[in-house]
Amino acid sequence: MSILENINGPEDLRDLNVEQLINLSGELREKLINTVAKTGGHLAPSLGVVELTLGVHYCFNSPQDKIIWDVGHQAYVHKILTGRKDEFETLRQYKGLSGFPKIKESEHDAFSTGHSSTSISAGLGMALARDRLRKEFEVVSIIGDGALTGGMAFEALNYAGHLGVDLKVIVNDNEMSISNNVGAMSSYLTRIRTDPMYYKGKEELETLLKRLPAIGSRVVKVADRIKDSFKYLVVPGMIFEELGFTYLGPIDGHNISSVIYVLKRAKSTKGPVLIHVITKKGKGYQPAEENPDKFHGISPFNVENGKSLKKRSKYTYTEVFGNTITRLANNIDNLVAITAAMPSGTGLNIFREKFPKRFYDVGIAEQNAVTTAAGMATQGLKPVVAIYSTFLQRAYDQIIHDVCMQNLPVIFAIDRAGIVGADGETHQGLFDITFLRSIPNMTLLAPKDENELQHMLYTACHYEEGPIAVRYPRGEGIGVPLDSQLEMVPKGKAEIMKEGNQVTLLACGPIVYTALEAADELQKEGIEAAVINARYLKPLDEELILSFAKNTKCLVTVEEHLLAGGFGSSVLELLSQKGIDDVIVRSVGINDVFVEHGKPDQLREEHGITMENIIKKTKEALNSKKILSNG
Repeated sequence: MSILENINGPEDLRDLNVEQLINLSGELREKLINTVAKTGGHLAPSLGVVELTLGVHYCFNSPQDKIIWDVGHQAYVHKILTGRKDEFETLRQYKGLSGFPKIKESEHDAFSTGHSSTSISAGLGMALARDRLRKEFEVVSIIGDGALTGGMAFEALNYAGHLGVDLKVIVNDNEMSISNNVGAMSSYLTRIRTDPMYYKGKEELETLLKRLPAIGSRVVKVADRIKDSFKYLVVPGMIFEELGFTYLGPIDGHNISSVIYVLKRAKSTKGPVLIHVITKKGKGYQPAEENPDKFHGISPFNVENGKSLKKRSKYTYTEVFGNTITRLANNIDNLVAITAAMPSGTGLNIFREKFPKRFYDVGIAEQNAVTTAAGMATQGLKPVVAIYSTFLQRAYDQIIHDVCMQNLPVIFAIDRAGIVGADGETHQGLFDITFLRSIPNMTLLAPKDENELQHMLYTACHYEEGPIAVRYPRGEGIGVPLDSQLEMVPKGKAEIMKEGNQVTLLACGPIVYTALEAADELQKEGIEAAVINARYLKPLDEELILSFAKNTKCLVTVEEHLLAGGFGSSVLELLSQKGIDDVIVRSVGINDVFVEHGKPDQLREEHGITMENIIKKTKEALNSKKILSNG
């Protein structure tokens, strides 16, 4: 009989014995594998924390106790155990469960996440609020060893240790292997150091020694020095001890008995506690264990062999970036590449294989990546910083203060720009036009297809006037041929894709092709629409835009981005600055909302990023023009 069938909430776990919990872990892994094989998602991280998640919910009382998952890649088991078991098949599907913890989805999701290194700060804030308001609950922040490379995590650890606040931090370390000797020793030391009788005995001994005339205090100091020296030799977590935390571990995160034992000890220990748990990413599914990077985030796959079900016939934008930047590095000796823990995701794994000494992975630390690139640029290197649009937001101050203010020639390759899809609101790349075009000295481009991406990267690598950014989407390109000869894209010059004398469709990025389809449909109705590929979002091709505004009198801007401060806004600003008030403008883009998860085409349909909406807006503009003319 299935144990999982009878688990409807975390409280049901406490009726199980260790053997039943072990069997339940197997059922959970089976459910994870079979579901993610259909929906896609972050499989390997969740497989690695099955026992840890069971232990956390066994020992702590959610939702009263606050459990915060850093990033949230590993929160699938948490979702299953907290009343969402029957909905789990809808994971990452349109209007279904989010792939990340989400406050509005469940009371058990104490904090919405999606970006890394936030859990300790959030947990610290909750603990401080609890103490201030005299409430009673535990706070548990669960963070991976990768997310622990983010500076924000250490800032929070430092402050929590300084305050001595009652906070539990679990470090899920899935890169180290456990040595039996280290595990046994640390387990022994953990038992001693968390036993209340140890602290009581230690205090009584110190009191007794201090009473010895003349030498008592010196004996205590010598004993402390000896004790500290011993701890530095045998206790692996001294950096956390120095930050003010009680360190427990490392423990085997797949031994449910050990996990529960140590978590109970942590719960009874006051002040900040850090529990170091060793896990194996992809645990229990051989393809994921052997290829944890591939199964970190994966599209639907065949359970039998782990092979993706998605058939590709075109290059992805990421592949074109990786191949092009590697090709350019053959002839540009000072070209270097930087990523923030995403070599494969950004395509820089291709560059790394060819130029390992010119490749830098700074970990999950986007701020550090950008300012490191700025430092390189001051000394004559040409750094390419490849970061997803959603993660580049984290380095906004560094882009302004360290790169643009000094007008340094740093190249930003912005992957996943626009609608991303199933990862949802924390990952959609819908803000970069707004936050980049507002910065002085920044140049910003968007290719209409994978071939134009090649030329824009070539242009960026030969650009000497300051910082330059190229934004491009996730997934496959349009399928156009790739030119063998690369050329410069003239600065600030747009491209006329189709002539027309009634209305102008101004578009940027691959949605240029959707605008062309709309123009063809309009032509069937006798409406002549010009189509412009903006290419440069900053600086705009002012001369061309003003010319078409004058000659067609109706403009429709089209972008896969928020309308607020986006490409359409820049066109309206241009018309306003030039005193042109007799042209009708309509804009196609995303309104003032966060876009949730779903398939990209579903989301485009919901938010009007479609051929049909372009046609609708075009007719609105033409009708408004007629009304004005008749008036």
